[in-house]
Amino acid sequence: MFKLLITLLLASVAAFASTSGGDVGEIPDLTMTWVGFSCLLIFVVGYYFVAAEEKYVIDKAKPALFIGTFMFILVAIYYSINGLNMELVSIEAEHMILEIAEIFFFLFVAMTYIESLIHMGVFDRLKYNLISKGYTYRKLYWVTGFLAFFISPVADNLTTALILSTVLITIEKTRKDFLVPGAINIVVAANAGGAWSPFGDITTLMAWTAEKGAFTDFFYIFPAAILGYLTTAFLLSRFVPNEVPAFDASTESKPKMSEGSKVVMCLGIFTIFCAVISHQVLHLPAMWGMMFGLSLLKLYSYSLKLKYGTDHFNIFQSISKIENNTLMFFFGILAAVGALYFVGWLGLAAMVYHPDILGPTLANVGVGFVSAIVDNVPVMSAILKANPDMGLDQWMLVTLTAGVGGSLISFGSAAGVGVMGKLHGIYTFGSHMKYAWTILLGYFISVAVWYTQYEILGIQHI
Repeated sequence: MFKLLITLLLASVAAFASTSGGDVGEIPDLTMTWVGFSCLLIFVVGYYFVAAEEKYVIDKAKPALFIGTFMFILVAIYYSINGLNMELVSIEAEHMILEIAEIFFFLFVAMTYIESLIHMGVFDRLKYNLISKGYTYRKLYWVTGFLAFFISPVADNLTTALILSTVLITIEKTRKDFLVPGAINIVVAANAGGAWSPFGDITTLMAWTAEKGAFTDFFYIFPAAILGYLTTAFLLSRFVPNEVPAFDASTESKPKMSEGSKVVMCLGIFTIFCAVISHQVLHLPAMWGMMFGLSLLKLYSYSLKLKYGTDHFNIFQSISKIENNTLMFFFGILAAVGALYFVGWLGLAAMVYHPDILGPTLANVGVGFVSAIVDNVPVMSAILKANPDMGLDQWMLVTLTAGVGGSLISFGSAAGVGVMGKLHGIYTFGSHMKYAWTILLGYFISVAVWYTQYEILGIQHI
């Protein structure tokens, strides 16, 4: 559902681009100007500090927020001193505000529900149920991975990753030999699982709404997605301890969930449903349905207050525990990527599809690596706007690679960023890159399965 709201942004950007030559004028290409090179340099330097947050002991939100705001200020200064149409900057800034606000409030609601469930003891109960069965760390690793893979096509990779990473940290709070591979496993599984559903990932949703494939065509990506994930998961599992977590049934009593917790879980599911209906049926932003779900949670918390007292469940305590640094990171990165798009750098991506340069297959494979560094939203947007002449097989390939490519780097996807916030100081860029080779192998396995299925066997639609 996180991806559904992005569609509205893309539609607004496309509408803006189509009218830019009329009322407000053509958007100038600034890539070869001092502001174009400055923005690119600032972005690269800022991303370096994001990646090296452990080395410099700096939260990733700080450099991200700085580059995102500073790049747009530089662009506005350039327009002003060169007498360009400032209305273009104003319109683009408004579009960015719309995008960021939609994402911010969507995440705000999702995180509030998660913190509420933590407060009501739901995850402690889930932890007890898993550990009391005598599962080893390795079995727990596989259980959470498969849950992530099959939940994300229905929900979305971010929400799925946030929920299951919370389960991880409640199972074990210190052992990095379990937490780090487990976190990577969840991120890879959530991204791979979302890639084969029209609603599971932004790339599939974008391609589907652009009519690059029918609804059922995307399900044919399933073999490539699951085999690529299983490759990475198997290799990673070798590093997970095969011992049983410390558990003494005689001393650890079964945690009790607070009264009303099951209703809160049902409200959470209904909130996701509202987000889908808001976009698909009512043509409202997906976050509108999420905010409606939050209003229901607030009303229900009021009824619990009247029945059990103020200490039973305080919704504002849950809100206060939200990872605000994660929200600020998204603000900065989205603004920075928007600036790169506005000055023209992302528009150059379509040139590589020309047969004399890379051609569709190699270009689409490369999209996965680019989406891990930048973001799959603007990359896929640039590809769809350029609309290279490709068949269904190539559109499914770019959907696959853009969707799962974000797993290659810890902050290359919404799921990765969310898990970094939940496992702060444990799941980091450095700890992720230590096992990045397993993800890379899985990525190439996915591409190989796609090639065998689509290019050799010709299996791509009914």
